[in-house]
Amino acid sequence: MNLSPEAYLWFKSLHIIGVVVWFAGLFYLVRLFIYHVEAQEFEPTLKQAFTEQYELMERRLANIITTPGMVLTVSMAVCLLIAQPTWLQQSWMQIKLSLVGALLIYHFYCYRIMSQLRSGNCNWSGRQLRALNELPTILLVLVVMLVVFKNQFPTEAATWLIVGLVIFMAASIQFYARWRRIRLASINESTK
Repeated sequence: MNLSPEAYLWFKSLHIIGVVVWFAGLFYLVRLFIYHVEAQEFEPTLKQAFTEQYELMERRLANIITTPGMVLTVSMAVCLLIAQPTWLQQSWMQIKLSLVGALLIYHFYCYRIMSQLRSGNCNWSGRQLRALNELPTILLVLVVMLVVFKNQFPTEAATWLIVGLVIFMAASIQFYARWRRIRLASINESTK
């Protein structure tokens, strides 16, 4: 397909904007789930107030920011692929599309968790949700690296150092959250 350079740049710009909006929503949505789950430990009046507020925030974030960001991302990606169909034959794009497929599954699974929270049937703990919240970060890093390096994906030591740093950051966040819970529990015990 012959596309004007200006149209191509519009599609690319809107695709990047969509990615930023989508990921901002995904990162914050699961963070709200964590707070929602942790609010279940509050005394009944506070629990109800916080639960209602988190449900409203989750619904608005998912429907007004996250899903429109996803739709913009995917629709502009389709336009870019129509303009550059040969990309579909390249291994980096095939891997990227697989990772985006995983992100789409993650996106719709967040709606399932939101529904479970609303109905009071969510079995996820705050700790499990914190781990789940790291998944889009890992996928984002991989997708960006694929787009930047394409078929020359780096496999030398620097790459593994970066991968190690990402894993270290994710583990540090989990460690800090656990440490904070233990500290709060000991403070609560000492005040009783």
